[in-house]
Amino acid sequence: MPHSVIEPTPKLEQAPFDVARLRQDFPVLARKVHGKPLIYLDNAATSQTPQQVIDVFSEYYSRYNANIHRGLHTLADEATAAFEGTRHKVRAFLNAEDARQIIFTRGTTEAINLVVQSWGRKHLAPGDEVLISLLEHHSNIVPWQLLAAEIGFTIKVVPVEANGALDMGAYRELLSERTKLVAVNHVSNALGTINPVQEMAALAHQHGALILIDGAQAAPHQVVDVQAINADFYAFSGHKVYGPTGVGVLYGKQALLEAMPPWQGGGEMIKTVSFDAGTTFAAIPHKFEAGTPAIAEVIALGRALEWVESVGVNAIGAWEGQLLDYATQAVGGIDGLRILGTAPHKAGVLSFVVEGAHSQDIGLLIDQLGIAIRTGHHCAQPLLAHFGVDATCRASFAAYNTLEEVDSFIEALHRVIGMVR
Repeated sequence: MPHSVIEPTPKLEQAPFDVARLRQDFPVLARKVHGKPLIYLDNAATSQTPQQVIDVFSEYYSRYNANIHRGLHTLADEATAAFEGTRHKVRAFLNAEDARQIIFTRGTTEAINLVVQSWGRKHLAPGDEVLISLLEHHSNIVPWQLLAAEIGFTIKVVPVEANGALDMGAYRELLSERTKLVAVNHVSNALGTINPVQEMAALAHQHGALILIDGAQAAPHQVVDVQAINADFYAFSGHKVYGPTGVGVLYGKQALLEAMPPWQGGGEMIKTVSFDAGTTFAAIPHKFEAGTPAIAEVIALGRALEWVESVGVNAIGAWEGQLLDYATQAVGGIDGLRILGTAPHKAGVLSFVVEGAHSQDIGLLIDQLGIAIRTGHHCAQPLLAHFGVDATCRASFAAYNTLEEVDSFIEALHRVIGMVR
């Protein structure tokens, strides 16, 4: 049965779960930082990893460490089965039609670069237009800029409204017969804004354009159905979804992937190699997976997705929604604090600045109290410049965070602001 389309985060009452038990899966949450219990609120950058995922690395390297696909011995067979098993888990996680549509990359950044260098280099020409939004992470801006400088197509930027929501009226006006691709994030890492990607995909397709969706911030929090969205490409990263670093996913429609040329050459991605007759390439997905991949990391990603499914993506999103609402109300009472991003549909990101206090100072001092938040431009400099700031403080929530941790964060924030003003 297909997943449902992403809706605004439901309230906690619809999906309660046992946070205390869930936290026991994460050994890092038991540690102290500067003598204080760790409160980890930097989940939009990297989520923590449950023991079940950590165990994969010990299991792999102690039991069946071998290269995949080409070996005939038992260890190679076991490693290949576990690796390809993750491909099928990702297919189900995204509700893709076929596991061959799932390509493993080093992360969302590499997945976007793959599309840029393979699809973009083949299909874009001077006079063409690529639409990206002001909400984008640099990884969905810079690769397009590099290719545009070389080829000569035009990049157009979809603006945002004052509350951080995408300006859909402007989006409709920017679409034209010159638009070849829309590249947009599903959820903003800097503001938490949830974009209406299904509507955006439908509008893009009406103009004959494709859509690439950066799902790095959506996949950990909400059900993603690439068929319901009608995404042409969709990417996400393992380390945002309770998995390891160094692994990510690119989903693409089968016809598109089959028509795209390889991006990187080497082993695994070939069918035949000859100095005389030239080289022929493997079928998808292997055409895009040159060389020995991050085998253990891919297997661990599969375990992470199993963990997420066991908790329930909707339950996770519901809990994070309550944490965000609670924290948003609490910081509203802090004099001089300004929240960036108040769109009606948000994921668990609270981004703010404080008058008279530098974000970096707040981040450094609050760390002394055992609380990890992110400060800086969040790889979204154009967006922050639009709002007239060069850095924000960002607290971002995950399944294992608690209301008590939010209380401690707010108390620490009051204390730190009093110190820096």
